[in-house]
Amino acid sequence: MDSVFMLWHSYEVDGDTEQKLIGVYKTHEDGEAAIGRVQDMPGFKDTPDGFEIFEYVLGRDGWTEGYISQAPAMEVVE
Repeated sequence: MDSVFMLWHSYEVDGDTEQKLIGVYKTHEDGEAAIGRVQDMPGFKDTPDGFEIFEYVLGRDGWTEGYISQAPAMEVVE
């Protein structure tokens, strides 16, 4: 199986979680190296525990059970 490693950074703002995709890498070690490159940049240095690397298998569906929206439905006015 081929896979990639996705580096995300998450942090809380006013009770909501903000997430940023930093990059997608060939190896876990490449993702760790990317943390080293960005960890001292503005924002990232204030939330150093926000980095996570996830392995993502290529060719596999990521959403297999649908989802339920937490946002209220908006009415379209014409």
